[in-house]
Amino acid sequence: MDELAINGGKPTRDTYLSYGSQCIDDSDIEAVVKVIKGDYLTTGPTVKAFEERVASFVGAKYAVAVSNGTAALHAACYAAGIGEGDEVIVTPMTFAASSNCVLYCKGKPVFVDINPNTYNIDANKIEQKITAKTKAIIPVDFTGQAADLDKIKEIAAKYNLTVIEDAAHALGSEYKNKKIGSVSHMTTFSFHPVKPITTAEGGMVVTDDKKLYDKLSMFRTHAITRDERFLSKNEGSWYYEQIDLGYNYRITDMQCALGISQMDKIDGFLKRRRELVKIYNDNFKDLEAYITLPYEEKFSSSGWHLYIIKLKLEKLKVDRRQIFEALKAENIGVNVHYIPVYLHPYYEKLGYKKGLCIEAEKLYEKIITLPLFPKMKDKDAMDVIKAVTKVIMHYAK
Repeated sequence: MDELAINGGKPTRDTYLSYGSQCIDDSDIEAVVKVIKGDYLTTGPTVKAFEERVASFVGAKYAVAVSNGTAALHAACYAAGIGEGDEVIVTPMTFAASSNCVLYCKGKPVFVDINPNTYNIDANKIEQKITAKTKAIIPVDFTGQAADLDKIKEIAAKYNLTVIEDAAHALGSEYKNKKIGSVSHMTTFSFHPVKPITTAEGGMVVTDDKKLYDKLSMFRTHAITRDERFLSKNEGSWYYEQIDLGYNYRITDMQCALGISQMDKIDGFLKRRRELVKIYNDNFKDLEAYITLPYEEKFSSSGWHLYIIKLKLEKLKVDRRQIFEALKAENIGVNVHYIPVYLHPYYEKLGYKKGLCIEAEKLYEKIITLPLFPKMKDKDAMDVIKAVTKVIMHYAK
């Protein structure tokens, strides 16, 4: 059966609905233009203002803005002292950057399977993978739902490990009534266009630790500093030294101007995402014989970066790929988040093999990400619901 047999040649929507999109208005554009007309395009006061804005919002003492979310993870691994031979606990159900950052520092990612309900790293399985070489844990707040952070912090304290929380999905999410960003040793955010707010590209690390903050700050500027605390000598006010091997991970003032303007709207963005999730949940109840809806722990208040359904393939006539392509033919911009990281060819070359994290692999075969972003109208959500219902019921046994 092809897609035309499902929809009779007419898709649910006349126009394509993306799975995610930025939400930019005139005030955002005006904020960027103001900076462009000013004196500083990069490394200026708007960067600092953006850092302070996000730090205040999440309840952290310090923030370091960088060029993208991957750079934020790399900087955090550097600040944590991860080096050659060090092992870092990571989750397979994430974008590759969450473990690539360990490789950048010549460390070894150690994958721990997921909780089959939340799709986050299973905190109860972490301790089994800890060795004398373990240096850190990188939990991911998958789709915006907080990982089991208290359990992870307890394990980290027991073994003297650093917790680097990858919250690329979770700006504005909460864990036990605390904003994500106020719990772990370091928390990283991404400001890619589909994330809770955008700076086009951009990222940030927040922390309460001044020593980590100093390391992060220097790492993004080639580890070059004028700070007298770190200089071997001082030849004058012009003098600077490179004290380690850092990177050019700077973010521009233009991007940070956009970020500040977006922060003015974040509460509205989060509210709208949650409204759309309620529409989905309420209307998909009749399909629960064929799909599993997202599960949220009581300790988490998700910002809902992604809305993922899991297909009950045993009750459908086809595999995930056919459902996926049928929904695309309905002009619904579906996606899959994610291929387990260690299944990528590069990781296979490093020696990782299929079967390492069974729950993650089983989940991957069944999941589809549906459109979710603040600009969506109720009608858009209802179009998604109609299309999913049409396709699922067509293939239902």
